[in-house]
Amino acid sequence: MQDCRVTWDLAATLPLVAHAPLAAGDGIVLPGSGGLELDLLTISLLVLAGLTAGWIDAVVGGGGLVQLPALLLVPGISPVQALATNKLASIMGTSVSATTYYRRVGPDLRTAGPMAIAALFGAIGGAALASKIPAELFKPIILVVLIAVAVYTIAKPRLGHTTNLRWEGNGHRWAAAGIGLVIGFYDGLLGPGTGTFFVISLVSILGYAFLPASALAKIANFATNAGALIFFVPYGAVLWGLGLAIGAANLLGAYIGARMAVAKGSGFVRVVFVVVVGALICKLGYDVVTSLGE
Repeated sequence: MQDCRVTWDLAATLPLVAHAPLAAGDGIVLPGSGGLELDLLTISLLVLAGLTAGWIDAVVGGGGLVQLPALLLVPGISPVQALATNKLASIMGTSVSATTYYRRVGPDLRTAGPMAIAALFGAIGGAALASKIPAELFKPIILVVLIAVAVYTIAKPRLGHTTNLRWEGNGHRWAAAGIGLVIGFYDGLLGPGTGTFFVISLVSILGYAFLPASALAKIANFATNAGALIFFVPYGAVLWGLGLAIGAANLLGAYIGARMAVAKGSGFVRVVFVVVVGALICKLGYDVVTSLGE
């Protein structure tokens, strides 16, 4: 059975882009997908994963929990191809959700601008260092942080219901840029739950309500996806045909999710946030336990 775990030794995995084994059987070969043969069922499941991921990402972030594992299960795909293709599909969804939120919520560009620019450079730096720092060093720390976030959010039922900014002027902009740089770096290095981390940082550190925080997070998440693609595209790691097919579904899910979040408000976003954080805790907890047993 193929080992579908992501390896973060990027220098070792990049050569696999040109030499990934092809899936056997009479399948559909999507243009620009490295010759991978996919049956109709596999394509349908990938499209469904993209749709679900787009909805989750648009509401509160964390769609990579669905989309990336689905890509890693594609026969013949290399880990770096899955990572890069996931970024292509995700940026299609975040572009639509960011636009929808911008039109309907009007996120504060004084926050979005500095945060997105810093997140872009952070993501490039994180992707560049992904080959040098093992993910296993970070996962236990992130797991503890997520558990603390879940407890903090549940213990404060009024958290994120209204916006009450803690800084004004340059202090606010520097805080937003700092959040963008740190979480952007994390997205380039590891990735799972980036949108979720943006949301909780905007709520707990800057003082936004959940709905405007989610709107701002989409703009920053678009920037981190772009930063990662700036690193991956020159290596030819993106499977364009497959990524565009999943991205079209991600785009639709993002549009539906953003409209639902706007219609239902911060209370709805908060509930989805708690559910997604719980799923992240389960996923990272499983990864940590599995790595300890090896």
